[in-house]
Amino acid sequence: MTVVAISAAYGARGGIIGPELADRLAVPFVDRVITNKVAVALEVSVEEAHQYWEPPKQSFLERILSSFHGVDTGAPVGPPPQTNSPEDFRRAAEAAVLEQASTGVGVILGRGSVAALRDYPHVLRVRLTGPSEERLATAMELSGLDEQEATAAMRRLDRYHADYMRAFYDVDIDDPALYHLTIDATALDVGPCVELIVTASRAIR
Repeated sequence: MTVVAISAAYGARGGIIGPELADRLAVPFVDRVITNKVAVALEVSVEEAHQYWEPPKQSFLERILSSFHGVDTGAPVGPPPQTNSPEDFRRAAEAAVLEQASTGVGVILGRGSVAALRDYPHVLRVRLTGPSEERLATAMELSGLDEQEATAAMRRLDRYHADYMRAFYDVDIDDPALYHLTIDATALDVGPCVELIVTASRAIR
């Protein structure tokens, strides 16, 4: 079995390291695949499913609260339209993560996979992170955003993902005990990061 679950902070190059790791291990890279499966399961667009993990404006708390808006209007207008709650998205994503893990192969980026698979033997759990200043600089270089835009994105997404993990899995996204391997991805080039994970994936038991 070669299954690696990766949690990547904003600017930690998870979107680069993940695919290169999958190529190095000769296993599928699973990122948008999860999004596509969630979209099918919940009968929503791929874009809507994608924005659940990378919302343009809302914090996780705001996303939770917005799911309750209009639930009780007091007006007898018949059954409400079908809507999906944050818990629906979480269940659909976890089901897709577990389905991939059951194949015994894959590099899974994000989607709460490190928490969903924490009790699964032989699944390597990795955290890619680094000092916020260095992650900011990397994000600006990769995305083309200016400092103000990148700072806002980093604060929003890091907080959103941390709140997601806390709300649904009762874990701290930066808790070292959640991971077998934590890498400062701003201090190393992509190649060495990949090789560290490859070595760990072959040693885990």
